[in-house]
Amino acid sequence: MGVSLRNGTLLVLAVTALACSRAMFAFFDDPEGPNLLVVVVMASVIYVISLAGYLSKFFPSLTGIQRSSVAVFIQMFVATGFALLRR
Repeated sequence: MGVSLRNGTLLVLAVTALACSRAMFAFFDDPEGPNLLVVVVMASVIYVISLAGYLSKFFPSLTGIQRSSVAVFIQMFVATGFALLRR
């Protein structure tokens, strides 16, 4: 049972969405720390937005690692935007 490139990319997007969400909530001044449910829900939102960008046909010339890199960049941009909006 091997992991195909597409499944591996989706797994990487899920892990980076979780990392971006956790990093976003780590910068808030909360003595109790971030709630796990809130982090997971925000990671899901970030993942869905980046997945839409990854699966879109907006830039058909992007393939493979370039498409994955753009999706990760979208995740970082969205997490930064949510963090700035929350302030």
